[in-house]
Amino acid sequence: MSTARDMGLVTCTSCSKVWPIEQDRCARCGHRMRSRHSNSLQWVWAFWVTGLIAYIPANLYPILVTKTIVGTQSGTIVGGAIDIAHHGDIGIAAIVLFASVVIPVAKFAAIAYLATSVQRGSAKRLHQKMHLYEVVEFIGRWSMIDVFVVAILSALVQLSVVASIQPGPAALTFALSVIFTMLSARSFDTRLIWDGHADEVSELHD
Repeated sequence: MSTARDMGLVTCTSCSKVWPIEQDRCARCGHRMRSRHSNSLQWVWAFWVTGLIAYIPANLYPILVTKTIVGTQSGTIVGGAIDIAHHGDIGIAAIVLFASVVIPVAKFAAIAYLATSVQRGSAKRLHQKMHLYEVVEFIGRWSMIDVFVVAILSALVQLSVVASIQPGPAALTFALSVIFTMLSARSFDTRLIWDGHADEVSELHD
């Protein structure tokens, strides 16, 4: 299987128009043309590690602080989901845990798997890897659901001396974690996945 680079072609990563590899900029959208992003994996790992570091305090510190005339209450993401389950709303608790724990951890694992497989030059399950990357890209936009809920509650529940809801420190770190994991995924050059197959074919011919 030949790649576009083998045939002297390069694809614009902005509009997907194919041009000769000598083309400096896309004539359609003006995007800079590069056959491969040479520093792609470095950026992927840099954003990945930063997002992982931010994700740790996001689960240790309170994400929501509720102040009433009785006192102040705060809870973590997991603690809040457990409280919701205790009140009988198991479905909502499951959604919160899925969006706040399962999806972020799965994204970390998926990005690390893709980057590691490229570094090792693996030529196995290439189509599955592309589908995995597309799934990571798709669910990335839904990862901010907890932050949106906190923002909405903070804006709506402001009842002066009766009650008020404010974002906790975990809201910021969780948002940063989501942002950096999205940047990590966006920095990944999917064309590197197919280079492993090209290298394996060339070795067989040699």
